[in-house]
Amino acid sequence: MIDDAQRDRLLEGLRDHGVVFSELGRQFGAAVGLHVTDAKALVEILSAQDRGTPLTARELSQRVGLTPGATSSLLNRLEAVGHIQRVRDSADRRVVTLHVGEDVDRMLDEFFAPLAGRMGAVMAAYSPDTLRDFERFLADVTGTMNAFVGEVVGRGRAGHAPP
Repeated sequence: MIDDAQRDRLLEGLRDHGVVFSELGRQFGAAVGLHVTDAKALVEILSAQDRGTPLTARELSQRVGLTPGATSSLLNRLEAVGHIQRVRDSADRRVVTLHVGEDVDRMLDEFFAPLAGRMGAVMAAYSPDTLRDFERFLADVTGTMNAFVGEVVGRGRAGHAPP
């Protein structure tokens, strides 16, 4: 059983990770000449693509907190410079999913390669069993957070019902 102090330390560590992760996204955007929102959208598109579940424009709009019109403008900018492609689904031609261009992997590799090496060194200090436990912990935390997000979406301000 986890005690309150350990729970609080873990939650604080997760919050700190989230803050640093967001800052890395901002720095990545600045390094490649993208506005922070465009960089965040690009990372969201790539992450979904890597999971095998490419996003639609509507899904991206929800993830980055933009209106459909603003998301359309963002996608037009990213498409114009070759960072993304809109692809019609082969099973349902009405569905258009978002995919990153080949240059995005190169940009991400160039920016994040030094961090990946450092993270590999950190992970090497832990046993495979500990890392498996941590993988499970992260999956459980992410699932719990995604479920909560699903509950609060559409309620307006978190914890308050819309008028």
